[in-house]
Amino acid sequence: MRSLLIFIAILLAYTKSYLIRSVEGDNQKGRGSAELPNSYVVQVVRAGVIIPASNITVYFFTNSAKLKPYFNPSVAITNSSGYASTRVTLGYSPGNGVIYASLTPKNFVPANPTVNPIIQTNFTFQAEFWVNPNAWAQISVVLFMSLLCVVCSFGLAIYVLSKDRGTPNMIEVADAIQRGAQGFLKVQYTTIAFIAVPVGFILFLMYGYRTKTNFDPNITMNLNATIVTLSFMFGAFLSGLSGFIGMFVSVRANSRVTSAATRSYSEAMNIATRAGAFVGFLVVSLSVFGVCLCFVILYGAMTPFIAEPQQIVTMIVGFSFGCSLSALFAQLGGGIFTKAADVGADLVGKVESDMPEDDLHNPAVIADLVGDNVGDCAGRGSDLFESISAENIGVMILAASMAANAYPQISSPVSYIVFPLLVHICGLIGSWIGIFFVRVKSSNTRHSGREDYMLIVQSNDREQELIQHDDYNPMIENEPIIIGRTQEIDTYETEELDDPMTALNVGYAVATIVTTALFIPICYWCLYTPEYSQAWVRFLFCGLVGIATSWAFVFITVYYTDSTWRPVLSIVEASNTGHATNVIAGLAVGMESTAAPVVVIVLAILCSYYLGTTAGIYDVDGSNIGGLFGTAVATIGMLSTSSYVLTMDTLGPIVDNAGGIAEMSNEPPQVRAITDKLDAVGNTTKALTKGYAIGSAALASFLLFSAFLDTVTAYSGVVFSVVNLASPEVFVGGLLGAGLVFLFTSLTIRAVNTAAQAVIEEVRRQFRENPNLKNKNSPDRPDYERCVRMITSSSLVQMIAPGLLAVIVPIIVGFTFRYIGFRTNQLYLGAEVSAGLLMVATIVGILMALFLNNAGGAWDNAKKYVEMNAEMLKRRNKSDYAELKKSVVTGDTIGDPCKDTAGPSIHVLIKLLATITLVVGPLFLNKA
Repeated sequence: MRSLLIFIAILLAYTKSYLIRSVEGDNQKGRGSAELPNSYVVQVVRAGVIIPASNITVYFFTNSAKLKPYFNPSVAITNSSGYASTRVTLGYSPGNGVIYASLTPKNFVPANPTVNPIIQTNFTFQAEFWVNPNAWAQISVVLFMSLLCVVCSFGLAIYVLSKDRGTPNMIEVADAIQRGAQGFLKVQYTTIAFIAVPVGFILFLMYGYRTKTNFDPNITMNLNATIVTLSFMFGAFLSGLSGFIGMFVSVRANSRVTSAATRSYSEAMNIATRAGAFVGFLVVSLSVFGVCLCFVILYGAMTPFIAEPQQIVTMIVGFSFGCSLSALFAQLGGGIFTKAADVGADLVGKVESDMPEDDLHNPAVIADLVGDNVGDCAGRGSDLFESISAENIGVMILAASMAANAYPQISSPVSYIVFPLLVHICGLIGSWIGIFFVRVKSSNTRHSGREDYMLIVQSNDREQELIQHDDYNPMIENEPIIIGRTQEIDTYETEELDDPMTALNVGYAVATIVTTALFIPICYWCLYTPEYSQAWVRFLFCGLVGIATSWAFVFITVYYTDSTWRPVLSIVEASNTGHATNVIAGLAVGMESTAAPVVVIVLAILCSYYLGTTAGIYDVDGSNIGGLFGTAVATIGMLSTSSYVLTMDTLGPIVDNAGGIAEMSNEPPQVRAITDKLDAVGNTTKALTKGYAIGSAALASFLLFSAFLDTVTAYSGVVFSVVNLASPEVFVGGLLGAGLVFLFTSLTIRAVNTAAQAVIEEVRRQFRENPNLKNKNSPDRPDYERCVRMITSSSLVQMIAPGLLAVIVPIIVGFTFRYIGFRTNQLYLGAEVSAGLLMVATIVGILMALFLNNAGGAWDNAKKYVEMNAEMLKRRNKSDYAELKKSVVTGDTIGDPCKDTAGPSIHVLIKLLATITLVVGPLFLNKA
């Protein structure tokens, strides 16, 4: 009896354990990103007696990190017959996999099931490669439209170059500017090539000898290194090409604008706008084409068994690095040249010799006009080329990472990857339409507003002179500025010149509206997927946040740099009491100007991030991963109209040169009235572009920082999303990043000072040896080319130290702390410290660039305000006008290297640091 009871007890205990067995669905085939045709069905029974077990929890999962099937549901409860089932949607990666049905959750499955057995069964499946047909259509649209935009930009160039070059005097001055600019660019890009080639070789060695990780594509490390190096060289080449071709047209458009001004105000404006548009379209379309070409070649050449989209995108980060390196040296060299020439021409010509602007007897005047092109045209073009390229690749990395980690996986990852390129195509179309709405005219109808000018049209052959209207008071709101007036003319008529800034703003508004209208269907075409049907709407609003941010930066820059508003007028007022108070007021304005942009950046990042989280995209662990992509879309939105903004920026040096040519070729007053009107708006557009550039750099840097964290996560296999500044090593990295920004700024400003001293001595020497140059009626001419050659050699030598500093420091810091991490068993310390350096350098760099750009712009426009309102200021009798003018010239001279050399170079610096860490970051990891 006792034995029977023991047997029954054992039997009851045994029947409380379970068995699980597969019933249906094993060995299925399906295409990637699609649901398998049949459900997976299992049955749970009690062990021993084979009785169906109801209300038992069954967990479905896979151990394949690559294939990532999605289970619906992933946790099921058995019914009364003991059955549980799930539907499976495959990820987009091809291959063979195993699905487990277990009574134990995946997280509790023991590492060695033979020692600690678990109750589970499994199914096999095969995921076949499949590409969403929309992906190739989208890629084709990008390639075709970017090439079409390149062709259209050359159409604009043909239009500009077909115009009359002007009088022999105009042509003589323009030819001197062309020779100087092209000679400088030839030497500059040769120097950049000598720097880029060894950097590319070092990059190849570092990648070739790097330890292969699970994330690397299924190719040899030497081939991987070759691809990264070639993309680096291709990026540097396209960046240089866009700058060189843009310069070729801009230095030929200047005399044509001056010539057009002798015939028509509207014709002069049209030529200047289309010449600027050529550069804008060429830079943006070449950047989009280059990035897309790199991606599509690798995507078409490598099967998904070799490399997936996420891996392919990380292989083309070298393109961004090449753009950044070329842009940094182009911006440095051009910025040092233009400001060394400007400082030399102003201090000796204006302050010491009391010469007017662009006096043909000033030995540095041609160098000054050359500098406008190499700094504001080629330099800024390289800056925005690099911004667009880095931003596109950063967004592509984040898009590929999100698509791969989403649960379920996004079915069309390539659509997400090419999305930023299509947005720029929309921007190119919108900007193309916008430039044709830039129209000005001469009108007999009087308009109110401080920017209304009167043009005197001579009706007889008597001499005329342009003077300021005696009754004009610029402090009165809406009082027109009258700069035209005749003397000794029997009959004449007056015509009013439209405000060119108003026309440009209309074009910008049209470009933005058209781009936004196209942005909506593009979001649906690329970002709609059945898995996340409402995500595209959320990301659409993120893009609108970016567009609004660009407008906010434009208006903030106008407020702090335009002479209509308090900041600039406060500097003018402070200048009445001397040079020191001018400098103090300018410093205060520059520091104040950082607050509003920081608030805008904060709002843009937070709004876009939280909008991105509402897209409902989660990873397998339930973490929301849509926020960072939301900030990426905001960055795209801000840069979507970059081609139009670059058009306005390039217009600046073109019309500045046109004004100088008109002055130096002794054109009549009505021609100078038109060129002065255009030159005034050119100064405004250059200031606006600097604000736009630093705003886009701020968002792009955050984007690239996020892409760096995702890249380190992918290569290390460990989630890397937090940078712990409480760690001593990371804190040290942050300090080094902040110090790097200040040291870089010091070197760039010192470079201008060194080059400017040489120019000043040369100009003084020519004045000493030929005193007739100080006589405005003298037929003697200075040796312009000597100044150009001197500044060229000096600026190119001076640009090397800050450029190499920016490249070398993050690499040395990363490898140093990698070694320290190896010795202290902190495998990822090199990457963590690099992240700290990048984060703090970005924050400090943004604030420093805002300060330098806006302070310099405010000082510049304070000087222009004093020059344009000379008669009114003389009548005030509050101070000696000559001393007031010297005070504002001093401030402008201090601000010149700030706004045109150091500030714009910092834009490139913070993005270069991001691209360097993005490219070299995987090398900072120690092998586990």
